[in-house]
Amino acid sequence: MTYFINSLLLGIGLAMDAFSVSTANGLAFPQMRGRMRCAIAGVFAFFQFLMPMIGWGLVHTLTTRLAWTQKLVPWIALILLSIIGIGMIREGKSETEEDMEQAAGLTPGVLILQGIATSIDALSAGFALAQYTWYQAFGSGLIIAAVTFLLSYSGVAIGRRFGSHIRQYASILGGSILILIGLEIWVRAFVLHV
Repeated sequence: MTYFINSLLLGIGLAMDAFSVSTANGLAFPQMRGRMRCAIAGVFAFFQFLMPMIGWGLVHTLTTRLAWTQKLVPWIALILLSIIGIGMIREGKSETEEDMEQAAGLTPGVLILQGIATSIDALSAGFALAQYTWYQAFGSGLIIAAVTFLLSYSGVAIGRRFGSHIRQYASILGGSILILIGLEIWVRAFVLHV
C-alpha cells in the first residue's frame, strides 16, 4: 500500500509542471481538438515515465558497481527533490499572467521539447525509486505516467475554461509534494531504518 501511495504522490508532484504547461497550452489554443489534448497528455506521460526509469537505471548501475554509494541515495534524493521542489515553489510564486499565456505553436517538435522540459526533474525520481526492484520501478513509472496523463489532459481542459490562476498554485503544490517525498525517503532510511 505504501508503494502505491508513494508512487501516486510522486506522480502528482512530478506532473505539476506538465499540468502547468498543459494549462498554458489550453489557454493559448482554446479551440484545440480532443486528439491534440490526448497527444499533449501522452507526450508528457511518456517522458514522465521515461525519466524516472533512466534515473533508476543510473542509480542501480552506480550502486551495483560501487556498493558504498547505496548510503548516499537517500541524501541525494532529499537534496535533489528539495532543490527541484523549492524551484517549483519559487516559479509558482513569481509567475505572472503574461508568463502563463506565452506559448509557442504546438508543433510536434515543440510538444516534444515541452515533454522533455517538464520531465527533466523526474530524472531525479530515479533516486526516490532506488530501493525498488526493476518490476516495482517499472510499475511506479506506469503510475507516474497515468497520473501525468490525467493531470495533463485535465490541465488543457482547465486552461481552456478557467484561466491562468490555477497554474501558479499547481507549481507550488507540486514543489511542496516533492520536498515531502524527499523528507519521507530520508526519514525512512535514517530515522526508521526501513
